[in-house]
Amino acid sequence: MGSNRHYREEQPPRYATVSGFWIDRTEVSNAQFAAFVAATGYKTVAERGLNAKDYPDLQPEALVPGSMVFFEPPKNVSVGMDMTQWWRYVPGADWRHPNGPGSSIAGKDNHPVVHIAYGDAEAYAKWLGRSLPTEAEWEYAARGGLNGKEFAWGDDQTPEGRWMANTWQGFFPYEDERADGYHGTAPVGCFPANGYGLFDMIGNVWEWATDWYQAGHAFADGALDPKGPPAMTKTVAGPVHVIKGGSWLCSPNFCARYRPAARQPQEADLGASHIGFRTVLRAPGPAADRPANKPQ
Repeated sequence: MGSNRHYREEQPPRYATVSGFWIDRTEVSNAQFAAFVAATGYKTVAERGLNAKDYPDLQPEALVPGSMVFFEPPKNVSVGMDMTQWWRYVPGADWRHPNGPGSSIAGKDNHPVVHIAYGDAEAYAKWLGRSLPTEAEWEYAARGGLNGKEFAWGDDQTPEGRWMANTWQGFFPYEDERADGYHGTAPVGCFPANGYGLFDMIGNVWEWATDWYQAGHAFADGALDPKGPPAMTKTVAGPVHVIKGGSWLCSPNFCARYRPAARQPQEADLGASHIGFRTVLRAPGPAADRPANKPQ
């Protein structure tokens, strides 16, 4: 797990062993999430809004029902770390209205569901008798058996000139060249599967892991089923989990996190137009007695 070649929060690399589990072949789609809502009447965090008592440091406008939406800025924007240039909290944005009031998911049943907070993803997983993946499970699955490789398919981002995932081509946050065929989310499963038959483990949308976030891997080298730090990390917007896999917004000039080792913090109660999830079902019985699969 992890890498020494990119961002500090991916360090230090660690060997880990995970017990047997199944994982969804694709990210959860709008149609799948709609079936859950129809069966349960569930309302997402973006639809409910936040309680001011739980978030005393947030401004009132951040408590109303809504979510974070990406807007491509004009070309004269200064590209630094001021992400307010292209991210806005939009009242009324939710999984049914991904760009805010007036937008819809019509014709996008097979696109990944977005604007999903951690609790929303967890509720869906529990409805199916499943769980969300740990970071170790997710990264093991994403690698597809290719330990130590840069991407889920090898070390070349575009083998033989072929785009293998839905990411941003061009200069972020503007000029998406759409060389992979998409601006925005792509239908799940339309890029090649990895070695385990899993689609979109890289790009398209970020995916939730159960681990509380901290910079770097703290578990012991060779750990069995590591679950991240025991204590939660908190910001003014609440507790922070790990998200994995990057999204269609990841680009070489700004966010090269479309790799299995990459990781990023995300506030548990804050969805966004590039965050989705998938679920796991763990095998019963004791962990397999096998050594970690170390790269040669």
